[in-house]
Amino acid sequence: MTFCVGIKVAEGIVALADTRIVKGSEQVNKQKLAEFQHAGQSLFTMTSGLRSVRDKTITYVDETLRNEESTRDRLYQFANLFGEQLRRVKTEDGPSLAATNHSFNLHAIIGGRLMADDSPQLFYVYPEGNWVEAAVDSPYFMIGRTYYGKPILDRLLRFETPLSSAVALAFLAFDATRTSVTDVDYPIDLAVLANHESTPRFQRFAETELSSVSSQWTQALTESLANLPMQWASELIQTPTYSNGT
Repeated sequence: MTFCVGIKVAEGIVALADTRIVKGSEQVNKQKLAEFQHAGQSLFTMTSGLRSVRDKTITYVDETLRNEESTRDRLYQFANLFGEQLRRVKTEDGPSLAATNHSFNLHAIIGGRLMADDSPQLFYVYPEGNWVEAAVDSPYFMIGRTYYGKPILDRLLRFETPLSSAVALAFLAFDATRTSVTDVDYPIDLAVLANHESTPRFQRFAETELSSVSSQWTQALTESLANLPMQWASELIQTPTYSNGT
């Protein structure tokens, strides 16, 4: 399976993706957060679903950009192109995939900043090729295993959240997912693009580099649980008293 999350806050955007791919009893690591170059600018894509569909779509996107005389200078234009080529792949490969009971289920998150963009942009592209943009009231997108990381983002993430905290929340959403499933795991790839920058910063992290962060979060949760007020349940959990001889 896959875990990918993209976050947009007032100070910039964050992307995190795991690398675990499970094929039956086989486990391999493949990059899911990919850097893409266009017109001297850098952007990123993350996808969940069939890798063959992803690879073919990216190939068609790259081929189209190489043959175009004009430059796409807004990220939404790149999202449009990605959606167009995704529909093209669906037309070509959809029937054969359906014949073998494979769903055409590619979801994508696209982020970055092209020359005419005022700030970093973040888009979610559906399998049908249409897209939505991250907004103040919906500051994140998640694809793949979404159930386990969603609660912490819904509880703590706001558009005003500092960029550093957004990075932490992306990691904690991954950590919660990894704790509950076996098909999401390290290494993880992270990309951060602050408002004052034009190019995302990319870095890969192994489990050994972040195990202490995960342990500290577990300890903090354990201490919070121990200190949680429980007067509201006192009648349910009070210790019974016994008289002598009973």
